[in-house]
Amino acid sequence: MSARSLNRRQFLRAGAAAGVSIAAFPGAAPAFVRSRPKLPYGVQSGDVTADSGIVWARGDRPSRMLVEVDTTPRFRHARTLRGPILTPDHDLAGKVLLDDLPASQQIFYRVTLEDLYGHNVRSEPAVGTFTTAPRKARDVSFAWSGDLAGQGWGINEDIGGYRIFKTMAGLEPDFFLHSGDTIYADGPLTETVTLPDGRVWRNVVTPAKSKVCQTLDDFRGAFAYNYLDENLRAFAAAVPQINQWDDHETHNNWYPGQILADDRYTEKRADVLSARAHQAFFEWLPIAPRQRDEFGRIYRKISHGPLLDLFILDMRTYKDPNGTDVYADPAVGMLGPAQRAWLKRELAASRATWKVIANDLPLGLVVPDTPGTFEGVSQGDNGPPKGRELEFAEILRFAHQKSIGGLVFLTADVHYTSAHHYDPARAAIGDFTPFWEFVSGPLNAGAFGPNVLDTTFGPQTVFSAAPPVANTSPMDGFQFFGHVAIDAASEVMTVTLYDLDGTSLFSVALQP
Repeated sequence: MSARSLNRRQFLRAGAAAGVSIAAFPGAAPAFVRSRPKLPYGVQSGDVTADSGIVWARGDRPSRMLVEVDTTPRFRHARTLRGPILTPDHDLAGKVLLDDLPASQQIFYRVTLEDLYGHNVRSEPAVGTFTTAPRKARDVSFAWSGDLAGQGWGINEDIGGYRIFKTMAGLEPDFFLHSGDTIYADGPLTETVTLPDGRVWRNVVTPAKSKVCQTLDDFRGAFAYNYLDENLRAFAAAVPQINQWDDHETHNNWYPGQILADDRYTEKRADVLSARAHQAFFEWLPIAPRQRDEFGRIYRKISHGPLLDLFILDMRTYKDPNGTDVYADPAVGMLGPAQRAWLKRELAASRATWKVIANDLPLGLVVPDTPGTFEGVSQGDNGPPKGRELEFAEILRFAHQKSIGGLVFLTADVHYTSAHHYDPARAAIGDFTPFWEFVSGPLNAGAFGPNVLDTTFGPQTVFSAAPPVANTSPMDGFQFFGHVAIDAASEVMTVTLYDLDGTSLFSVALQP
């Protein structure tokens, strides 16, 4: 096993390598050290493959990140890896890429911070675990959801905080797919919210979550806020993550080049805000780029053995402006030409039984923006593909022509849960193979829905659960997540939609 840091050229290009530092932190040593470094936000892991995984930590002061790695929780034969120096340049956060790991093996890691001024002054250790992906067929399971701390609903200790993470942990998933809206940068919190029936919702509030995010430190503070919740910290230490982003990491329904019409902001350029959001996203989450062509790229493929390839899309960074969405140019859309070509190329190369596409915006649900404009793929005209639908019609047609089977789409975004089956027999076009799309969320945010389905690709709602009124608080439930289980022997994929308390609402077994 070895620890790899990113090279200097990549570091300077990224501006978001999350503390993977190159030079030592400057300054003269004091005469004595008053206290030990601390790890107030716990540890996380993510983007786990058959032979690697990323370990994340954040300190309370400049310090050296040390990681012990073993295949047993006793750490008797552990190797100690010297990680980066955590500095304020990257919000005292850092990551270590562990590689040369054995496949299909539970890995235990222990993070300690070493004070820069004395090798004998170290933090109390924080321990985490993950299991590497298999190379041979093995049962696979994972959970997914999105939308955390939105619409004014933050950490409410009266109801146990973000307790959906405790519920998901009980299923012992191999990993968790966070389908976007990992923070609500545009959603400040107040200490109390009075509900329509007179009950009072009480938020934990910090200065960073009391205003919209504009500066880099604002965005960092929004990520830090979520890790005040003990359920999330425990979950992150036990379950590796795969993170993608959507709009609320920056601003509701943003797109490149947009100038915000929001009086709360003094910085109204979405491109400037999204650059700051992107840096904080990479600093605070266990995600690191693996491509040489685009540093900091969010779209990527992660393989989980012969049964599963996961394709994580970025439907935000390259998105065309929100409009009527009825243009006729198939080269425009949400993915951009490079990502679109990558997706087709990787789908064609995949030999996995199931090819799960994590789309941070749903395909068939109509997601409106301002009156007469649309945020999502579909615009609700129910006819042949137009606008952004053309891009996905091309991808579905390509998969059909290449006989690429096992496509399943997973998403969140719309703050309710549903299962949609797409069939060309019901569609305005016929050259694609039937597939499923499953929607589940929010994790802890206002509940909405259901949205209207556009019939261009022939979707049928097989199941749906939504609140009775818009922006229902988490106090009344209507918080959802989904779970995928793939059986190694039969290769059957079972998708189950759960509520906040772990009650199974809907389940379907998909044949390979």
